[in-house]
Amino acid sequence: MRKPLLGCAVVTALLATALTPSSTPLALGNRPLSSLTGGYGTPAPGKRGAVAPEAMLAQTLLAIAGSQFDIALTEIERVIEQYPNFRLAHLIKGDLLMARARPISSIGEASAAPAERIAELQDEARARLIRHQHERPLQKVPRYLLEMAPEQKYALVVDTSKYTLYVFANDNGRPRYVADYYTTIGRNGIEKLREGDKKTPLGIYHVTGNLQRDYLVRTYGNQSALYGDGAFPLNYPNDWDRRLGRSGHGIWLHGVPFDTYSRPPRASDGCVALTNEDLVAVSKHVQVGLTPVIISPKVEWVDAKAPQSTRDDLRRVLEQWRSDWESLDTDRYLRHYSGQFSAGRQNLAAWSQQKRSVNANKTWIKVKVDRVSMFLYPGNNDLVVVSFEQQYSSNNLSNQMRKRQYWQREGGNWRIIHEGAS
Repeated sequence: MRKPLLGCAVVTALLATALTPSSTPLALGNRPLSSLTGGYGTPAPGKRGAVAPEAMLAQTLLAIAGSQFDIALTEIERVIEQYPNFRLAHLIKGDLLMARARPISSIGEASAAPAERIAELQDEARARLIRHQHERPLQKVPRYLLEMAPEQKYALVVDTSKYTLYVFANDNGRPRYVADYYTTIGRNGIEKLREGDKKTPLGIYHVTGNLQRDYLVRTYGNQSALYGDGAFPLNYPNDWDRRLGRSGHGIWLHGVPFDTYSRPPRASDGCVALTNEDLVAVSKHVQVGLTPVIISPKVEWVDAKAPQSTRDDLRRVLEQWRSDWESLDTDRYLRHYSGQFSAGRQNLAAWSQQKRSVNANKTWIKVKVDRVSMFLYPGNNDLVVVSFEQQYSSNNLSNQMRKRQYWQREGGNWRIIHEGAS
């Protein structure tokens, strides 16, 4: 195979985009692509002896860049052998075979597929190569993971700019990197605002269910094929979304149709989609009702110790809020609430009136706060979601509930802007 292959298209459009050494050591794959001189990366999840597709695809395109076309063909055939329905791999193989007869000027030229479909596969190639380029975040954590409750074994963080879902384990309340996976997001991008806009929401959500394959088939019939091996619904819209007037529903983590290995980076109706084998791997880290899913436009990475000061500051104000509630000094208690506070249909004035009325009948109050989690809202370093188990008792009432508060920093002080059941 001696003739030029894919000219500027692969070497310039793909390699120049995806193989440029990163200025950050943060994680999207197994190691910098420029250091890949042999071998085929790390095993794919759940496949003994298999190789991650990003590593194999990278090896193929490096061979192309070095005019080692027979090696490139061997590599892409390895991909197809392990992932028979990987459409991007078939596209590249077609180009390699056609290049035996004549030069090709663009990736996908050998395919008769529509131009829009070729562009989607080119986008997938870029996304996967960029994922492979970087090292994993072993010494870094997302800024958002301030504190995980003891029962939250894992947290999921989605970087929509990198089409990557990260799994972090709860290591005594602190996040520890476990794995990352290629994802698909909404075809119209991010910042979902309304029903049907085909955008992926940004925010802090929780898994609310586990819809397995048999349930999907019974409920959705032929349409269930869209979700592959299963789905995990998220609680979109959350309290903050509703406060901002965002609408829509049915945002899930789910698989892909069985006739394809993966989907292009932007191809869903707003959900976050993973390959079916990756969904199965991620499912081992999901606890319904507990696992947080933070969807960010671009993950902010910090040193593992960096969240400590914000976490300590919030712990202090949360304890002061609890103590002031017990004091029966309603003015002190209400100072913790923002002038923009709302809970359901209650604004701060209505909330204050209710609390004064309730406290008038109290001779004593005891409040215990336990199992606390704290997550900084993506895109807003002055907004934190705090959830906890609240045990309340007084001279005439006792109850226990899971509570969620949104704390906003105003003029250097943290104030509660929303409060309700979790």
